[in-house]
This record gives sequence, C-alpha cells and structure tokens, in this order.
Amino acid sequence: MQEKALLLTADYATADDQKAERLLNFFGVRYLKQLATELGLPENKSTEKYRLVCSAQAFACLVGDLQKVSCNSNSLARQIHSVFLYSSGDPVALANAVSQLSGATISIRRGAGRVIGWHIANEPDGMCGAMRDLRIQPSATHLGSGDFFHMDGESLTPLIAGEDKAAFLKLNCNGLPVFVSSERLIDVDAELTTFNFDIRDHFFSAVPLVSYIRWAFPQSSWHAPEASACLVIDDPLLKPTHGFVDFQELLSLMKRHNFSTNIAFIPWNWRRSAPGVVRLFRENPEHFSLSVHGCDHTRAEFGSSGQQRLYWKARQALARMNRHEAITGISHDPVMVFPQGVFSEAAMSALRRTNLIASVNNDIISSDPHPRAITVSDVWDIAVMRYTFPLFTRRYPWEGIENFAFDALLGKPAIAVIHHDYCSDHCARLVNFVQQVNALQRAPTWRNLGDAVRRSCRQRGDSPSAVEVEMYGTELRIENRADHSKRFLIRRRECEPSAIQRIWTDAQEIAWRQVNGRINFEIDLNPSESRVIKIKFHDFVGKERNGDNLPYRFKTMLRRYLCEMRDNYVVPIRCRFAGLR
Repeated sequence: MQEKALLLTADYATADDQKAERLLNFFGVRYLKQLATELGLPENKSTEKYRLVCSAQAFACLVGDLQKVSCNSNSLARQIHSVFLYSSGDPVALANAVSQLSGATISIRRGAGRVIGWHIANEPDGMCGAMRDLRIQPSATHLGSGDFFHMDGESLTPLIAGEDKAAFLKLNCNGLPVFVSSERLIDVDAELTTFNFDIRDHFFSAVPLVSYIRWAFPQSSWHAPEASACLVIDDPLLKPTHGFVDFQELLSLMKRHNFSTNIAFIPWNWRRSAPGVVRLFRENPEHFSLSVHGCDHTRAEFGSSGQQRLYWKARQALARMNRHEAITGISHDPVMVFPQGVFSEAAMSALRRTNLIASVNNDIISSDPHPRAITVSDVWDIAVMRYTFPLFTRRYPWEGIENFAFDALLGKPAIAVIHHDYCSDHCARLVNFVQQVNALQRAPTWRNLGDAVRRSCRQRGDSPSAVEVEMYGTELRIENRADHSKRFLIRRRECEPSAIQRIWTDAQEIAWRQVNGRINFEIDLNPSESRVIKIKFHDFVGKERNGDNLPYRFKTMLRRYLCEMRDNYVVPIRCRFAGLR
C-alpha cells in the first residue's frame, strides 16, 4: 500500500508550506510537491489515491475543478483520497475557499471571545484519534491570537468547536472529504521555550494536521504499534505507608481500576524495605515495579559536569539495586528517573555506558550553563534523542488529560508522575485521572516502566513482508503479530557508533551498519514470535572517581531521614490544618 501525499504550493513555497513539509517529514509521510497551477497528478500505478495537503491560497486554483467533477468521472476526484487545507495567514482566502466548496456562509474572525471549553468531535471515521470526544480549554494566549470560523452550521461538520465557533471543519465536495484548519501550522523545528510541550499552548496549530496525518496515512506514516501507560511515584520507601501512600490501599485501587504503579526507588534505601511490602511487590509484579531514582538523591545529583564521577554514581546506584534484589527478590526496571528532574549532558554520556536502558524525566532541557536547543519535533518524538542517551518524557496529572491524549496521538507512552501528597484524599484524584486515561478512545495497556520503554517504538510498513522500525531505548521488544513471517528493518539514531560493543537477542548476535547518523540492522520473526533486542556499549574509559568521604555520607543520611520526616509527619500535619480552615 502506497499512501502518498501531494503537497501543493502557489507560485512558490511559503513559510506555511515549509511547515507542512516539515510535519510530513516528521511523520515519515512520502510526498510529492507541485505547483497548484500546474496540477497534473503523477501516474499512480497502485489503487491508492493521493492525499492533497495545501494552503487556502494554493487551493483557490483547484476549487473550481473540484466543484465541477463527480467521483464517477475519470478525473481529479477519482485520484484524490482527501484534502487537508490550512491557513496561510489570509483569512479571507480561507473563508472564500470553504464557502465555495460548501455553499455555506462562512466568515473568519480573530479571537475566541468568551468561548468556555472546546469540544473535539467523536468523528465516526476516527479523526482526532485518542483526542476524540474530549473537552479542552486552550491557553488564553492561544485563544486570543487565533482565527476561528463563524458559520451557519448547515453543511459543515465541526471537528473542533466551541459554541458557534470552529477551528477544524470537515466538508464534503462531490463525495471528496475536505478538512480545513482555521489556524496556521505549528513549526516542529521551532525551539521549545518551556520545559515540556503543552498542547494547550498550541492546540489549534497542532491538533488538526496531526489528526489528519494519523487518519489519512495509518500504515505508511510512523506510528506506535501499541499504547502503554505507567504511573510513577517518586521517592517512597517500601514501608507499609510513606506519607499518604498506603501500599495495601494502592494495590486494591490498581486491581479495581486497572492501572500499574512504578516506584522511583532511591538506591540509598536498599537495606530498608519492610518484609510485608516486599511480599506485596513480589506477589503482584503486574501492578508494582521499581525504577532507579538517582543514587543518594542529593540535590542536583546528576546535574554536574564530572563524567567520571557521574559514571561511578550510576554504577553505584545499579549495584545497590542489585543488592536490594538479592535481599528481597524484587527485580528493578533499568530506567533512571532523575532526582529533582536535574540532569546534565555529562550524565547522559555516563548513563549510556551502564546497563540502564533509558531515562525518564519531566523536564527535557539539561542543567548545563548553555544547554542545547530542543525543538518541538524532539519532544514530539517517542523519546528525546537529541542527547547521547534516550529521554522519555512524563507528566503530572494536573497538566490535563489533553496532554496525555495528544502524547497518545503522537505514539508516546503515557507516563504519569505523582508524589505521595497527591494521595492525600485517599487517592480520589488519582483514581479520577486513571479513569480519564482509561476512557481515551485508544485506551493504553498499563505496564511496568521497563516494559513501557522496551515496547516504545514507531514503525511503518508499505509491504506485507517487511516493516520499518525506529528504536529508542537500548532495549526493544519486537513482536510479529502477523500470520506470516516478517522482516523488521530496524534503525536507531546514534551519534557515536564506535561506542557500541554488541547488538544481540537471546537467540542470536545481530550484525549492524552505520548509515547517516544512525545504525541499521534487520531481524526476521515468525508469526507470533517476539524478541528483545539489546544494545551494549563499551564501558567508560578513564579512571573512576570512587568512594564518598565521611562528611558526604553523613549529610546524605541526614538528608534522607529529614525528607522522610517531612513526608511522614510535616506534610500530613500541614494538610490536616489546611483542611480545617
């Protein structure tokens, strides 16, 4: 199947056309470019039709032809699957194009006025994917600067609407579906100016075209083969209670409401787990798991520039987790969750040389004095690959279900994070959030954090016998769900291939090659067969700085006990007094 796009421009490619092109490239959509005035569809030997993507200005050259043809004629409409129309900053041209196609009275006005909440339609064909049927309040700045349709409502289907205003429309032109966005497109090459991407700040410029690409190119664009979710709670010891976290109560809620919890476990606590809680974890591995939360959890522990020290810290953390496993029988996910969300470029380089498979963090900007620029496309990706070690993003529940839904639309795993105080209402807020995640149109499978990372990839396949796969963590679980054998063509971005020691599965060593800043390799799988592919890097070359002096150890111990006192006594007392007011 060849799902191809045709990007039409006016006399020249405008900045908006270039944004559309960058979006198509990000999702791996194969496309051709043509001037709208010279439109003659290239010969398409397959039965697959072209998807037209263009601005209102370019589309003005075609609107007359589309109105005249019928779907049964040997003409333009027989070769076109659908059309996506975006604004080029000329609201008059956009309104005229929609009015001509639909016969409806359309006007476009700046700003949304007093609209309270926007609804994404539950479109029968699945347009808007995981975001269908959500009600969202975009940021005030976004509402005030956008252009919106005002319509008579007779012949148009609003896909994103608030009261009598719409930002995304569907109309029918002689049987041809046409989708229209009132807003100019987001630039995925723009530098991110916040610590994570918030869809509420870019709602109208991002959701329409991303939704269209997901709908129009279901096989040939990059997409995630499955949706994963995991809740992470930072810091708790494995005691019956930690602050407001009651592990027995939490287990009961997980079983009742279908979710899983990963404890970001501080390795310093490796000798302090209570037998009863250890038993809960061992008996319920589908619900409870552990990840690596720093080493000592001191301030900015992984934010320094000393790579040798950081490498030793990471190895010490893993050694402690292994000792904890030997004592308790609880295995851990080899995933680093940075204390206080602070990390440096040196930390990423150090982690890559260990047995960790990825890192997880709220913030995606490093703590270096001059951090590297992170773009929208970097954070839209399954994991941020701009550093030397993969960084998966996570979010707090109060960032809104719309952000988790948009991440799902992109194919990212839904990784949520809370601290113990979020459970101060006996987890009522937490349960409400979990129910919202499970109610998404594409409900995720809740997994431990390690499995969520291993199963996170994106793939596309035009051929029934081969699938292209992009890998992110240093381990990947790949599965052939077809009823026939398939070849998986796997690639992974890698800035230093010489650091790779080996790539293998439990069944075989895998030969690989370097191609244009990435590594490529292949694996054949029989029907229903799955394998875990692993990448091992050479150990760090250089003298490790090992050992902590006595004052450091004392301060670390004091910090840990004071933090526990805060969580177990100070915060609960403060919450009780706040409830009495």
